[in-house]
Amino acid sequence: MSGINRPIVLDSTQVAKHLPDTPQMQRLLRKGRAAHVFNDEATMNQVARTIIERGEFTDTVRGYDRYGMLFAEPIGYRISPDGSRIALYYGEIKINDKNQYHVIPRTRPSKR
Repeated sequence: MSGINRPIVLDSTQVAKHLPDTPQMQRLLRKGRAAHVFNDEATMNQVARTIIERGEFTDTVRGYDRYGMLFAEPIGYRISPDGSRIALYYGEIKINDKNQYHVIPRTRPSKR
């Protein structure tokens, strides 16, 4: 079975750090951490819809159920504190124990 077949609600507190040029994304870089960001908000919303409809359950990792999907075109990029970028093709939805989710562009599924 594919897709997410349970009621979930967007955790809006997590959205801004996955969008380009937001203060939340910039804070990650200032802390010396890489940021995984979508190309834009429209891409983020489309990736979320697609994973909800057709994504595959990958595992429960660090307390979150995770569903993901590989896309043919880049959906975002990983930006390092030094400004270098890597294109990202994998989208993942993390769902917490309150059925709140957020979507992340990644290089691959999360591992334990």
